[in-house]
Amino acid sequence: MIKLFGAGKPDHPMGDLREAKRILEELPAQDPFKALDELMHWLESVSAAEGFRVEQRIQVLFAVDDAAQSRLRRLGREYLAAARPSRFQENRLWSAVHGYWRQAGRSLARAVDLFVQNARGAESAKALLALLLVRALRSLAQQIKWMHLRYGPVDASVWGVLNSVYAYAEARKLAQAKVAVYPSVPGESSPQLELLKAAMFSAASPDSLLPQEAEFVERMIAGYAGRFALASAPSPELPFWTDLAQAMAPVRLIRTPQPGPGLRYLGAGAALGELSALIERIHTTRAVPAELGLPEGQDAEFALELLRHLAQVWSPQPPERKSQRHAVKTRLSVTHGYEGVLGVLGGGDSLDFDRQATESWIVENVSAGGFGAVVPKLKGDWLRVGALLAIQPEGGNNWVLGLVRRVNRTGGAEARVGIETLSRAPAASMFRVSGSRDATEQGVLIRNGEGAEARIVLKPGVYAPAQNLELAAGERQHVFIPQGIAERGEDFEIARFREMIRES
Repeated sequence: MIKLFGAGKPDHPMGDLREAKRILEELPAQDPFKALDELMHWLESVSAAEGFRVEQRIQVLFAVDDAAQSRLRRLGREYLAAARPSRFQENRLWSAVHGYWRQAGRSLARAVDLFVQNARGAESAKALLALLLVRALRSLAQQIKWMHLRYGPVDASVWGVLNSVYAYAEARKLAQAKVAVYPSVPGESSPQLELLKAAMFSAASPDSLLPQEAEFVERMIAGYAGRFALASAPSPELPFWTDLAQAMAPVRLIRTPQPGPGLRYLGAGAALGELSALIERIHTTRAVPAELGLPEGQDAEFALELLRHLAQVWSPQPPERKSQRHAVKTRLSVTHGYEGVLGVLGGGDSLDFDRQATESWIVENVSAGGFGAVVPKLKGDWLRVGALLAIQPEGGNNWVLGLVRRVNRTGGAEARVGIETLSRAPAASMFRVSGSRDATEQGVLIRNGEGAEARIVLKPGVYAPAQNLELAAGERQHVFIPQGIAERGEDFEIARFREMIRES
């Protein structure tokens, strides 16, 4: 992993554990950003400085890591808050949390390497090794998770270090050694549980989840980790595999991999049956168990959608595509957001729309329900699951309405996206609010066939459960009776309506 440290007495401000704790107690209590920045500095400094005894170095690293946990939880909650922060604040929050886990993973893995290289004094610190392995694996897994929250790119080298650390845990027969991970966090873990949690999160298709959804899925995974399965030989119940000797994330077993001692096969195990039972229980009772930690403002449907998602992606049988895909190569003009969509559809309230914001993407495959595309050069930092799009195929004159369902940043400004088609004939419309002579609301009307439920894209807060919307068309008056919200985005809501027609 990383070369060893030198010997000698530590000439370092944290050379004494008691002094290290005093320094940590003086960190700014009300400024978690500054505190985490200082903690990252101490991790790097302590892991690289010469003269520390192995046991002493690990103890100081643990003390620094302990001091970070409450601050990480605070900033993590802010990042995942229902009311999305500004782009600047979001980037600041993400950089602070991801940056800490990156440095923690690097520093703790470097300490593990002291044992791998049989550094002088390492064996005298072996009582700390199981906890060191667990914390290193958790830090690396959190780094990977926070990469996924921004849809990548996920650095494969981090998986390489994680796999190497776990392989060493197996070599030392510590893979199943249980330890209390943090003084302030109840419960125990082991290196194997940490590997399985990271692997099953990666297998949960996080590129199709919003950050709040990914956090809920992570909590579910933590609860089920003890029922996940791991083996060195394949079986029908273990649909994923990895190679501990490679820098790779677990992947679904499509064909037999090349033999090697690092091959490991894994799956949801007994958790899959428990997941199905939980889905049935919530579906029947409409009550979500408190221990699942349902985010504020979310309901049983939120939990059910994600639990069904896990049951599908973890199933031994690969999820079936709803419709066949066909490979194509063509360009698209793409604009995003509520105002951008109204701008290209001719909405009267979209005066701020900038046509220079239109991007050019490349379609790779299409199906009846949507298509996959490559974003060669993303403009800005807006692309995320749930983004509203207006799309125009090259040479066409109509705009298609779509939603981003999957994002995978492949490096730099390039990304691959999966898009669900909402309508091939969306119509920007001005609706009159029933019961009011002058009140109107603008929206995008979506109809997908005769008799189908109508949907209307509106600004957030416009939809009201008891408020009809009306639209005049020739001699007919279309009345839209609200049925509920189908989808919420950053700057829009898609509401469901039952449509009735009155003759004028």
